[in-house]
Amino acid sequence: MRMLPALEHAMLIQRGHLFHWVPVCLATGVGGFFALRFEPDGIMLAGAGAVAAALAVLARHMGEAFRPVPFALVLVLAGALLAAGRAHSVAGPVLGWRYYGAVEGRVVALDRSGSDAVRITLDRVVLERVSPARTPLRVRVSLHGDGQGIGPQPGMRVMTTAHLSPPGGPVEPGGFDFQRNAWFAQLGAVGYTRVPLVGLEPAENGWSLATFRLRMAMSAYVRAALPADVGGFAAAVTTGDRSGISLRALENLRASNTAHLLAISGLHMGLLSGFVLGLLRLVLAAIPRAALYLPVRKIASAGALVAATGYLALSGGNVATERAYVMAAVALCAVMLNRRAISLRAVAIAAMIVLVLRPEALLGPGFQMSFAATVALVAVFGWMRDSVLNAGPRWVQPFVAVMVSSAVAGLATAPIGAAHFNTVSHYGLLANLASVPLMGLLVVPAAVLAGLLAPLGLDWIGLWLMGLGLRWILAVAEWVAGLDGARGYVHGPDPWALPMIALGGLMVILWQGHGRWSGLAAMVFGFILWIGADRPAALIAEDAGIVGVMTAQGRALSKEKGAGFVAQNWLENDGDGVDQQGAAARWQGDVASRTKLATVGTAELVHLIGKRALADFGPCTPEQMVVVSVTPEVPMGDCDIYDPKRLRQTGAIALVQDKDGVQIRTARQVAGDRMWSGWAR
Repeated sequence: MRMLPALEHAMLIQRGHLFHWVPVCLATGVGGFFALRFEPDGIMLAGAGAVAAALAVLARHMGEAFRPVPFALVLVLAGALLAAGRAHSVAGPVLGWRYYGAVEGRVVALDRSGSDAVRITLDRVVLERVSPARTPLRVRVSLHGDGQGIGPQPGMRVMTTAHLSPPGGPVEPGGFDFQRNAWFAQLGAVGYTRVPLVGLEPAENGWSLATFRLRMAMSAYVRAALPADVGGFAAAVTTGDRSGISLRALENLRASNTAHLLAISGLHMGLLSGFVLGLLRLVLAAIPRAALYLPVRKIASAGALVAATGYLALSGGNVATERAYVMAAVALCAVMLNRRAISLRAVAIAAMIVLVLRPEALLGPGFQMSFAATVALVAVFGWMRDSVLNAGPRWVQPFVAVMVSSAVAGLATAPIGAAHFNTVSHYGLLANLASVPLMGLLVVPAAVLAGLLAPLGLDWIGLWLMGLGLRWILAVAEWVAGLDGARGYVHGPDPWALPMIALGGLMVILWQGHGRWSGLAAMVFGFILWIGADRPAALIAEDAGIVGVMTAQGRALSKEKGAGFVAQNWLENDGDGVDQQGAAARWQGDVASRTKLATVGTAELVHLIGKRALADFGPCTPEQMVVVSVTPEVPMGDCDIYDPKRLRQTGAIALVQDKDGVQIRTARQVAGDRMWSGWAR
């Protein structure tokens, strides 16, 4: 009972700071919904709503100290209901089989695939011999082959002959779930074509795709004015079109931890808004009557909000840009309402808006990294302000601010980046210190200048200045990426590691009183979970096309080419920097053989690649586990067989070795049966 007064006191001193926890509670509910291994039905969702209402009533009859507890549970349930509502609102047909035939649709998005091929997204889809009720709302097709026919234009109706398949599941149990991402993007099928596109109808002149057409036109204009990767970089930061930058430049940016400069995110939106706000204040201050009689600061903030809104529309309005816009809009509106623009309350409001509109964004690295960096920066600079920390002479303070912000943002986002991308940039701070100031001082102002001078035909001045800054950033990225040990690799974390680290960090920043330091213990526990996470002894792809077995040298792959996406993800999750060909060379035995043998525990793992290997393989024994890339037509013997037909029901498989032997873990067991899963029955 002695603990009760202490706990009551700890809760009472949180008054005035509880609003910061609202998005945390919502995010907990959203995460809980996505962590479920079954799909809650209408009765369960209604029951959750009823429980939330009962908790809200209960809170009104509780003491002031503990009243926030039931309200926190209400918010958790509200987050789960928001995620459920969003998941049902975007529901659409998903292709349930492999399709080859005519594909017709309207071009609504253009980008590039991981293999650097042009990729189009189509809506209003028509598939040959497929009823409208079973036709996906959207399909995405990569354009391969020597000739691409007509150049796809926004709003144009096109047709081609393509291979389509359902969105793939996790490449391993607990891995990235592309099926879930595709569900919320309303992608019901993905595939490729080697047949040139045929234009059926010209681009529509309606307003629905007007901004898309404008983006593509501006992107083409910028890339024509600036050479190669500089033009692609400029198009990316002005219109969000990243199709013009090469894979080599992209890899350099990633290795130097400056790839965030490529995506239109909080940095770009903040720089643009801040520059426009400062420019408008200077212009209005130079007009005596305006400076004396008008609320210059509020007018400049409104103008900056208009500029940010236009930037959002021009960039295509993807999730990252929407998130950045919400954060900038909250800050600008706070200025117009005479509130503090940069505060944890403003960050909390922005996070709430994003979670309400797009709950699925919580699972993406963009949401996690941007809000982690923002919360950490606001907290650290707030502590520096409150402690009246001397940052040196005034001329030194901007440089100190850049160094502190780069270091704090880098530290806050490093665990998230390592968890999602399995890499650590050892010289990322150096690259950002050499690049980020130039983005704010030259690149963004030059882009605004180009826009202002465009009606006069003098936009080349701004683009030339912009090109100077981007050349420097690309050169820094190439130099840093070429340093020895520029990029390190880490294995994938335990599922609970990152949530524990995030909870601990939030506890340190948001909690009031000495109890905040308990967050450090949670963070340490999260890192311990991460370090102690074991990788599977063997992995089997969901189509049985490739197998990976852990050896003393690292994971050995059964194929040196093909299934590249799966192989790359396995090796990255292992924290292994070798490529697929190097991993295939680790396999003991004949590399060219179509029959691969390996030992996992007491079992012999056999991978049969193709019909010839299947035909040459004799009857199997009970000690063998046979993975065959084609479904056998006759019984193979008394063994455990994993063929494409069976794997469509289980998804990718991991063999985990523990004290009890080798355990089989399937992607279906980990991910569960959700509305986006599409497991074969």
